[in-house]
Amino acid sequence: MDRNAVRWLSLLFVLPAMCSTVLAQKEGGAPEQMLYVRCGKLIDGTSQGARSNVTVVVKNDRIAEIQNGATPAGVKSEQIVDLSRETCLPGLIDTHTHVLLQGDITAADYDEQLLKQSPEYRAILATVNARRALEYGFTSIRDVETEGAGYADVDIKKAINTGVIPGPRMQVATRALDVTGAYPLLGYAPNVEVPHGVQLVDGADSARKAVREQISHGADWIKVYSDRSYKVREDGVLDDIPTFTPEELRAIVDEAHRERHKVASHAMALQGVHNSVEAGVDSIEHGNYISEDDLKTMVTRGIYYVPTIFVGAYVAQGRAAAGAPVWGKMLSIHEETFRRALKAGVKIAFGTDAGGFAWTENPAKEFAYMVKWGMTPEQAIRSATVTASALLGWSDQVGTLETGKFADIVATPGDPLADITALEKVDFVMKGGRIVKKP
Repeated sequence: MDRNAVRWLSLLFVLPAMCSTVLAQKEGGAPEQMLYVRCGKLIDGTSQGARSNVTVVVKNDRIAEIQNGATPAGVKSEQIVDLSRETCLPGLIDTHTHVLLQGDITAADYDEQLLKQSPEYRAILATVNARRALEYGFTSIRDVETEGAGYADVDIKKAINTGVIPGPRMQVATRALDVTGAYPLLGYAPNVEVPHGVQLVDGADSARKAVREQISHGADWIKVYSDRSYKVREDGVLDDIPTFTPEELRAIVDEAHRERHKVASHAMALQGVHNSVEAGVDSIEHGNYISEDDLKTMVTRGIYYVPTIFVGAYVAQGRAAAGAPVWGKMLSIHEETFRRALKAGVKIAFGTDAGGFAWTENPAKEFAYMVKWGMTPEQAIRSATVTASALLGWSDQVGTLETGKFADIVATPGDPLADITALEKVDFVMKGGRIVKKP
């Protein structure tokens, strides 16, 4: 047999194998990976309390099965993740973060970042923050604006999704919206052009155009700043100056919803909250004061409340010392509002405003405040899992540990149902079947 005949004959055997390899790569790439996560206790998000002695079977990036009892016989030791002394939970979700901020207790801190740090440098720091969020146990986050760093959050999200950097699943709000004269940087001479932490818009048409622009550049959410300049009235109500007119807010919400996107409203006080609720936003961020009527409307319309308690406590003393004493009073008003919202049945989603405080602080400190202010530990956990995933529209993917969902699993050596601060000590993190951190 001549050499050419041998070559063609060998190709008849090699080509089918090559085709099978290519097909396997198209259908999922690497060979199937099976892991068996043995949990001493499991809070799955679908049932009351915790289950004991449970094995979560992970196939590639998904949960294949949840079994009662020990790991089945015949499983190789290298496939077993032994968390038999730990409490396992769904990956935590923080619905209010700023990975491009490093803390801004005072106006000077904020000015420093916008005036002396390039967007490129801030993006580098943000990759560190994203990794920190993941290692704290937050496998998903909603990052509600870049504070002057343009559309850098879109690229960070892309880098995470393509495996370039580690980080949580992200939804992003890019530049956020506010009106002229209402958002830093402020106070510079009129002839000095300075950057702003938001995209400035005035008028309904300008607002609609900005919504379209942000969505075209990758925004998952539209973020608006609905109030400013807070003061406590004699009757104890936290008052404010609204930013957008009702017409402008309605235009923003209408345009975002028309394009199947949601709107998050920074609204801390009476008028900002009311205007936002009437305009039909999807979430109220901070909400230090919310009137009874607006709480009722939020329940009726399914508007979420993201209270971000810890950041208020964290910045209060510094901002009061810097000449804004109202911040010292806002925390007690916030607690009273939180308790009323909880009693009214408002959907409360976990959010921390990480970035408003330094990322070296564990955002899980928020849980302790939620419990102190009236939630049970189980309610607080659900706010960061079941409720948070619903706010993000990801209930079919994350938020509970169920067959078919992403294998986003965290664990802590303590029992968060007995002591919620155990969630500040997460020592195991799995995102999409990949172990990020382990004891």
